[in-house]
Amino acid sequence: MIVQGRWPVISALGIVQIFAWGCSYYLLTVLGPSIAAETGWGLPWIFGSLTAGMLVAGAVAPTAGRMIGRHGGRPVLAVSTGLLALGLVLLALAPNLPVFALAWLVIGAGMGSGLYDAAFATLGRLYGADARPAITALTLWGGFSSTLCWPLSAFLLAHLGWRGTCLTYAALELGLCLPLILGLVPPAAPRPGVGQATGKSAKGGRSDTVSLDASERPVFLVLAAIVTCTGISTSIFSVHLLTLLQDRGLSLAAAVSLGTLIGPAQVGARLMEVANRSRHHPIWTLTVAVMLMAVGLGLLWSGLPALGLVLVIYGAGNGLYSIGRGTLPLAVFGPERYAALLGRLAKPNLAAQALAPSAAAYLIAHAGTDATLLALMILGLVDVALVAVLWRVRRRAAMPARIVDEKPLPQGGRG
Repeated sequence: MIVQGRWPVISALGIVQIFAWGCSYYLLTVLGPSIAAETGWGLPWIFGSLTAGMLVAGAVAPTAGRMIGRHGGRPVLAVSTGLLALGLVLLALAPNLPVFALAWLVIGAGMGSGLYDAAFATLGRLYGADARPAITALTLWGGFSSTLCWPLSAFLLAHLGWRGTCLTYAALELGLCLPLILGLVPPAAPRPGVGQATGKSAKGGRSDTVSLDASERPVFLVLAAIVTCTGISTSIFSVHLLTLLQDRGLSLAAAVSLGTLIGPAQVGARLMEVANRSRHHPIWTLTVAVMLMAVGLGLLWSGLPALGLVLVIYGAGNGLYSIGRGTLPLAVFGPERYAALLGRLAKPNLAAQALAPSAAAYLIAHAGTDATLLALMILGLVDVALVAVLWRVRRRAAMPARIVDEKPLPQGGRG
């Protein structure tokens, strides 16, 4: 159950997430063709700039996680908002392709310090082990990003052009999102024994240094593999969905109409998770999510005529996956290391999302959509296998602590 006083914080972060995703990851879906038509720049180069930006996001994410662990999320998210606004202004003023690409590098730095992982880490830093309901609620807001920002981008494009659209989003970042962060996201309490000025621990070490013991390292590595594998499949699916559906004989309008089912399916699954009130361990959420996504991808490859049902199943899994990815590291590794470890997990995830769509485009062009769907189904099955491995290594990691707890006292001792 979410404490009443947390709703302003969650709502503020939710609005920030909607526009952060809308003005970065989802921006070129609407603006890309118009930019190419007006400037003459090649569409692959335009989307390649987004790829470069996401690689920067992956490189920035671990540092952002450490900074959130040390200082809290408020200053990091504020800087992210400024970077997004600066990058959007550079986009609007770009006279040539190199400046356009430079703008996406700046936006990428804002993405790496301001999208889901940074927002989850902010909540984990504020609420500690009790952050799970807040993280779940935040994903409800994030589910509306494409639903709201795609039509908004199309409207702005029609009335202001693509440069005016970028400037409008920059104004929203500075005029709406930045005040929400500074006004409603509270500063995090200082870590016990950490100097506020230096960021050093009482023993002289870095306060944000994170280490994993021998039993935890396999859990982290398997979780990183799951996040990376899922990042590959979800980015391919989201970028090439319309192409894949049209190859199944649908018109563009019908494909777009069916594609809109994914958003409500995501939100519906997340509402069920909220209603559950954290009664189960997050590994169950991740397990159900990965299985639903694998089933959806498998059914799509099989050619099942009920495409609407297929997309609802996949969308429900994708909706639950965001919650599992955000809450499982908190439950397994604890709140003290949560922000830094989430930043580490974001690095391969964002890199995979950056590179996978281009690889899939090559596969579609040279092997066809059937081969691409087969590859997606295989990725789904690999994810299921990795989750099975995660259950096993997590159980092994818990055994040493259980053995210590159950070790009998020496004879005659009372503890």
